[in-house]
Amino acid sequence: MRRKKFRNFTILVAEDDPVNFIYITEVLKGTNINLLHAKNGNEAVEISDRNKSIDLILMDLRMPVLNGYEATKIIKKNTPCIPIIAVTAYSLSETEEMAKEAGCDGYYTKPIRRDTLLNIIEKVYNK
Repeated sequence: MRRKKFRNFTILVAEDDPVNFIYITEVLKGTNINLLHAKNGNEAVEISDRNKSIDLILMDLRMPVLNGYEATKIIKKNTPCIPIIAVTAYSLSETEEMAKEAGCDGYYTKPIRRDTLLNIIEKVYNK
């Protein structure tokens, strides 16, 4: 998938901080990627269950109601083929290992940079 060909591509962004969601929206502006927003892990599970057009999930690991680890486990149980990229401000190796154990297909540490984020989206989606 080339960056200019993100047509009909939908990403669910599970992010409780509205400023971070707005920033991700700006970072991905002009890519033709459709974004959906979940404000907590429970919403991420519900939205992913209802919307089968989701191609990929960006999952914040620290969220209220249901954290990203638990939400990932449930989503992977219900829809194992959907790629999930853990997004976190914590770059500890144990955080990355826990994300992989939960079922995340990729791991990205904030701050978010456009080219790096697009590269990991392409890499994880094209596995």
